[in-house]
Amino acid sequence: MEIMRNGSRPSQKGPEQYFTGVVRIDPIIQAPEPSRVTAALVTFEPGARSAWHTHPLGQTLIVTQGVSWTQCEGEPIVEIRAGEVIWCPPNHRHWHGATPTTAMAHIAITEQLNGKNVQWMEKVTDEQYIAGPKNKE
Repeated sequence: MEIMRNGSRPSQKGPEQYFTGVVRIDPIIQAPEPSRVTAALVTFEPGARSAWHTHPLGQTLIVTQGVSWTQCEGEPIVEIRAGEVIWCPPNHRHWHGATPTTAMAHIAITEQLNGKNVQWMEKVTDEQYIAGPKNKE
């Protein structure tokens, strides 16, 4: 058994090439092989968001605080809130982030395939982002 002590793994700034705005990534799980699971707590300041991306084995997002927007390619932007869980299927192009006015944090859980858990693509444009949800649920 290995215990990851609080404060033993530093926070990281979300890389500018993959995120717009201020994003912080705090590692949770980076299990050694044969496990493939990875997890992180990702915090988005208002207006911050990921670039378009896919995951080879899918992704589970657990929203822990705030209000988020997420969008799958070809579908409308959807608002999600603390306590809600999202499953994004393998190789499904999507993005997620905070709303323009509210910060958001989620736990992102993915699995690696051949050592890779994400395929990054172009950034979400301001026009795509500002479109916002058509119907708030």
